[in-house]
Amino acid sequence: MDTAETEPEAESLGLHDCWRYLRSTSLCRIAFTRGDGVEILPVNYVPSNGTLLIRTGPGTKMDAVAGRKAVSLEADGLNQYGTIAWSVVVKGHAVLVDDAEEFQDAADAGLSPWQAGPKESLIRVTPEEITGRRFVIAPPTHWWAPQEPAGKA
Repeated sequence: MDTAETEPEAESLGLHDCWRYLRSTSLCRIAFTRGDGVEILPVNYVPSNGTLLIRTGPGTKMDAVAGRKAVSLEADGLNQYGTIAWSVVVKGHAVLVDDAEEFQDAADAGLSPWQAGPKESLIRVTPEEITGRRFVIAPPTHWWAPQEPAGKA
């Protein structure tokens, strides 16, 4: 007889749930190629009209929009009890937005960078693929074998 507990599987999220989770946080990581390598940086974002908006200053993140590069973003979180985790990945392309009305829409949507300094550029990421998963967090005892107390041999 098998007495092993059945571990819950990760649940694939539908598009509606992915957007619900994306709206629940304002921090994610953006990944893009730069030269011969890959960059991954934390950014603040806000969902807006089926896209994600990022406000930033000059520098590395601006490389993500040069030539309409492919980018990926990942946002993660936990439920209020810390027992269920979720992760959403957005794959798409980033472009620089220069319309004053869109800057105002981003501000009205609550886009507010955490780091001080000039953030005069607005990047819009248009998703081409959105995937997500949700899973129960396994207790540490699941991963680590019980240890004998010190001094017992």
